[in-house]
Amino acid sequence: MKADLVQTLTESFEAHARQTEGGIEFWLARDLQQLLGYAEWRNFTTVISKARTACELSGHAIPDHFVDVNKMVELGSGSQREVDDLMLTRYACYLVAQNGDPKKKQIAFAQTYFAIQTRRAELIAQRLHEAERVSARRKLTETEKELSRVIYERTGGEQSFARIRSMGDGALFGRSTRAMKAHWSVPDNRPLADFAPTIVLKAKDFATEITIFNTKERALATEGAISSEHVTNNEAVRHTLLGRGIRPEALPAAEDVKKVERRLATEEKKSLANPDALDS
Repeated sequence: MKADLVQTLTESFEAHARQTEGGIEFWLARDLQQLLGYAEWRNFTTVISKARTACELSGHAIPDHFVDVNKMVELGSGSQREVDDLMLTRYACYLVAQNGDPKKKQIAFAQTYFAIQTRRAELIAQRLHEAERVSARRKLTETEKELSRVIYERTGGEQSFARIRSMGDGALFGRSTRAMKAHWSVPDNRPLADFAPTIVLKAKDFATEITIFNTKERALATEGAISSEHVTNNEAVRHTLLGRGIRPEALPAAEDVKKVERRLATEEKKSLANPDALDS
């Protein structure tokens, strides 16, 4: 496919056909019909029907990607007529292209274009998820540092924090820190939290924040009292998770958060050096 045609089609798909409403990106089916080289709407609706079926078979809800709308079109006489149309998500456009006539150059272009755009969105979602987990891990680190400081001020015991945190793990997971490390294959010299999924990091952080608050409010001054408080808070958080169908100890281990941090840092440097690096 010639470079000038690729450039023209790219501009058509991005600058002219793509629309946004309330921050939602979409394409109108009748606009896409013209871009994909279909002269007749009835022929294009056959392609859309196949795309709907593919959407359902892939486990996605059709109404989430194919939304019926109406719009007014100009007639030759200067009057207007209301016609049926569809708002299509990027994924819906991808499915339409996949089910179109492969002999059409526009279809060949669209198949690649929407595949790349869909992959790009997946990569962005993945990176946002990874960044959220790194942020949650850092937040837990800061919260645990604060708890350690509060415990030392109250008890004077340098090892009290480690014991209290371990008791909290037992209450949250229903098993010891050592047992969870073995379950998640965590190296002995690494914190359990470095391999915990985001939901667990946030659960641990919430329980720890409550312990800090109540230790100060209730003037708890012994390791036993603070430990009991921490256990109670982790049990309460566990009860909430179980009530929502989440069993912390049954969740799979997440990737080493240190590796995720390094990868995000490397990708950020690449993106600053080359804004198009995300597509690679």
